[in-house]
Amino acid sequence: MILRVLLRFVVSLAAASIIIFLLLRAVPGDPARVALGVTATDDAVAALAAQLGTDQPLWRQYVSWIGGLLTGDFGVSLSSRQDVTALIIDRAQVSLILCGTAMVASLVIAIPLGMWAARRAHHLDGVIVTGASQVGIAVPSFLAGILLVTVFAVNLGWVPANGWIPPNVDARGFVERLILPVIALTAVQAAILTRYVRSAILEVMDRDFMRTARATGASISEALWRHGLRNAALPVLTVTGLQLTSLIVGAVVIERVFLVPGLGSMLLDSVARRDLPVVQTIVMLLVVFTLSVNLVVDVAYRIIDPRIRRTS
Repeated sequence: MILRVLLRFVVSLAAASIIIFLLLRAVPGDPARVALGVTATDDAVAALAAQLGTDQPLWRQYVSWIGGLLTGDFGVSLSSRQDVTALIIDRAQVSLILCGTAMVASLVIAIPLGMWAARRAHHLDGVIVTGASQVGIAVPSFLAGILLVTVFAVNLGWVPANGWIPPNVDARGFVERLILPVIALTAVQAAILTRYVRSAILEVMDRDFMRTARATGASISEALWRHGLRNAALPVLTVTGLQLTSLIVGAVVIERVFLVPGLGSMLLDSVARRDLPVVQTIVMLLVVFTLSVNLVVDVAYRIIDPRIRRTS
């Protein structure tokens, strides 16, 4: 069954690469002429097209691009003339730090809050947690970011409003500039996950095996830890995978608000400059990340729930 999952992963990657390649090639205009400007001569445009390989047949361009992806050679940026591999590695580190920290913080907040809201569903504190999570879902992350900057950076002056400092340059400055964007991303993600954790726990608590565990003398907490959490983990795991991929894409706006030099801001800049090698590489890497997360979720499903393994 694992081989079937891996085969689906490879086929999905191949199909996605073809779609990305053809869609970007369908955009009107010559990338070489866009890179050189309207004043460039035809000879200069032809020379750059030959250097980039855009004058080759589409199938040859595709094979060359895929070969570069597999070997870690992403080509050269049209706008900066720098190696795309080095640029993406530098920006990807920033995005992974930002999104990884936000995702971990979201889970740390959402799991206990969701369990508490489920156990206290008919009490005031449980209703307050549920209502707060609903408000968090309704607030866009970029709006949360703007409000955080206004209150904590502009009015109170506790932390810098924007910017980015690598941790190896200034650890304190790195942490200070990481706080607000992480909170902006975490607030929305934690609210969404809290709702799903609450729903999953409520559904599990109504199952027969939970009532049997309670009848044997186990408390609600003991029954949840021993029997409930593993069954509630399946829908939460699915949502977590979906939210992780949406977090990477949604961080584009947050990176703009806080001037964070991540993959999202790099993608937007490259689209504006019609930097074809950078755009297609970043989009493909985002697809690889999304499919990889789905692959991990599929494998984790089979580890957590033996019934899926037996059915397969």
